[in-house]
Amino acid sequence: MARLNRLFAVYAAVLVLAPAVASAAGLGEKEVAKMTSFGGACQKCELSGRKLVGARFVGANFAGAALVGADLRTARFIGSNFSGADLSRADLSDADMMGANFNGANLSNARLRATEAKGVMFGSANLTRADLSDAKATGANFGKAQMQGAILRAAEARGGMFGEADLTKADLSDIGAQGANFSKSTLHGTKLRAAALQAANFTKASAQGADFQDAEMTGANLSWGRFDKASFRATELQAVNMTGGSFHGADFRDADMRRTVISGADLSRARNLDQDQLDGACGDARTKVAAGLYVKTCNHVRAVVRRHDPQAAARAEAAAEARAEARAEAAEAAIEARAAARTVGRVTPPSPPSAPSSPSPPNPR
Repeated sequence: MARLNRLFAVYAAVLVLAPAVASAAGLGEKEVAKMTSFGGACQKCELSGRKLVGARFVGANFAGAALVGADLRTARFIGSNFSGADLSRADLSDADMMGANFNGANLSNARLRATEAKGVMFGSANLTRADLSDAKATGANFGKAQMQGAILRAAEARGGMFGEADLTKADLSDIGAQGANFSKSTLHGTKLRAAALQAANFTKASAQGADFQDAEMTGANLSWGRFDKASFRATELQAVNMTGGSFHGADFRDADMRRTVISGADLSRARNLDQDQLDGACGDARTKVAAGLYVKTCNHVRAVVRRHDPQAAARAEAAAEARAEARAEAAEAAIEARAAARTVGRVTPPSPPSAPSSPSPPNPR
């Protein structure tokens, strides 16, 4: 039965590909017609090197498929499963990946420039040296992904999940990653110049030698992270939580540290950190700074760390939508009620016909 199911899946894929393959058979090419639509299951299919420009994958299961070097520009991956697929060196520029699953896929050296990848799953995927410049990846999940040398310049990754991902020497310059989660991630030598990282979470991140110059990090959480030899030149660090962090050799020239919490942080060997900057911050007895500098104690200051919880965020959004819908329905009902009241006020119901008067009884006199 299992063999019959596999044969059926392959037969279904052949039916989809047959017209394009037949047209290319005489030319010896690997080209598939534009706007070809794929559905059903084609697990572990061999489509390496195929020209699939503009193809549509709708509800398809291509788990474990081989698409090495495939041309998938402007393709659409709607609700499709490509987990464990090999898309190394594939070109997915300008593709739309709505609701797609690329968990565990091999996308090393792939091009995903200007790709729409909002909410897409890339968990534990291999994105080594992949190019995601200008990609729209709001809310995408890159947890535990291998992203060494990846390029995400000017990408949009608000609320993205990069927890435990390896971004060693990746280029995230100008990225929009407000509220993103980088907890326990590896950011050795990573470029984050001019990045928008407001309220981002770098708890326990390993970011030695990372470049945060000119980044906007207001309200970010850097607690218990290692930022040795990192650059925070001209970085906005207002209201940042740096509790317990290590900053040996980190460069703070012109960094704004107003309302920054440095309790328990080791800044004893930080570079270009002056008293004016420390006057805007606060710490505790565990805070270490260079000789001749001092830190005021945080009074009644409590750093609140909000853990990124996608399910809680989804519930909150659903509740907000429900409240908005209820308010809209109530407003509509009120409008209808007022309209009905005006109608009643304009139309006077007719008076019931008066009963005929009965003749007076005869006078007994």
